[in-house]
Amino acid sequence: MKDIYFNNISKSFDEKPVLQDFCLTLPAGRRTCIMGPSGCGKTTLLNILTGLVKPDTGTVENRPDRIGMVFQENRLCEDFSALENVRMVALDKTEQARALLTRMGLAEDMMKPVSTLSGGMKRRVSIARALLFDAPLIVMDEPFKGLDEDTKDNVIQTVLTETEGKTVLFITHDEAEAQRFADTVITMKPL
Repeated sequence: MKDIYFNNISKSFDEKPVLQDFCLTLPAGRRTCIMGPSGCGKTTLLNILTGLVKPDTGTVENRPDRIGMVFQENRLCEDFSALENVRMVALDKTEQARALLTRMGLAEDMMKPVSTLSGGMKRRVSIARALLFDAPLIVMDEPFKGLDEDTKDNVIQTVLTETEGKTVLFITHDEAEAQRFADTVITMKPL
């Protein structure tokens, strides 16, 4: 994996600029956190990185072909079990999926339909799915939102272990999460 470069990225929605000549380097194998107020372009930046949104101008260099993603919304298949949701991205990793879900406190619930799980449980399934996807880059948009403090501590430790050596871009509004999780914290400001 190489460093990823955002070169002079600009993006507007309905003629309202969100990003203007934005530049950033994501160091390979490191965890970078972006903080900032709502509306400053954090999620837009993630969507440009993942190819879900095209910038109006600028380029992203060295974007890998495979990216693990934790969206703000969980985006799970509600009728599938937690284990089946994780296995969707890692069919040959059933035992690793079971072990990861167990480490995240879902041992008793991994066979239940996701529709029956609490919001915090669904969040952990989303995180586990992104971690088990074989990708050199993990992108996480407020991944720990909705988790109680004890659960959050356990999940953060699991994510730190599972992302060792991978490039991670992480968004949060929680300064304590940023300090605990990231190698580098970047604060964005609205235009």
